[in-house]
Amino acid sequence: MWNLIGQVLSWFVLIAVLAVAAVMIVVPKAAGATAYTVLTSSMEPGLPPGSLAVVRPVDPAEVRTGDVITFQLKSGEPAVVTHRVVGVGSTLDGELRLTTRGDANGSDDDPIRAEQIRGRLWYQMPWLGYVNSMFSGRERQAVTIIAVTGLLAYSAFMFVGAYRDARAAKRRWT
Repeated sequence: MWNLIGQVLSWFVLIAVLAVAAVMIVVPKAAGATAYTVLTSSMEPGLPPGSLAVVRPVDPAEVRTGDVITFQLKSGEPAVVTHRVVGVGSTLDGELRLTTRGDANGSDDDPIRAEQIRGRLWYQMPWLGYVNSMFSGRERQAVTIIAVTGLLAYSAFMFVGAYRDARAAKRRWT
């Protein structure tokens, strides 16, 4: 009985780890998306701090009011912000300008240009941003590979043990 509970529990843990790895690493990479960690409360309650925001590249002309986008604070610099678009306009030259604001903020951000946009929010997962922030890209891959390999090895060990037990029980009955 306890052996069966241990097997079910180990398979559950394996599936959970694989699902988290898929949500955080595999799916974004396959779709050309980028995962960011929400650090502040400016987008609460929809994107609380610690959320993992997965952002896919988007044509700036397709961005609409109400979309949540990630953009560079200053063009060419790595610092980014994820806020909601509250206004879409253009300059007299026809250059696109977007006005954004955090859902929990009372004032608009400075208008941004098209080249500052990194992408539109595709999906978000609460709490996984903390895990995302704990490791850099290479460390994250190494930890994922080690965890998956360890869980697969443990599952194989449990499977082989159950198979041996079943064969031994069958021999005793014959």
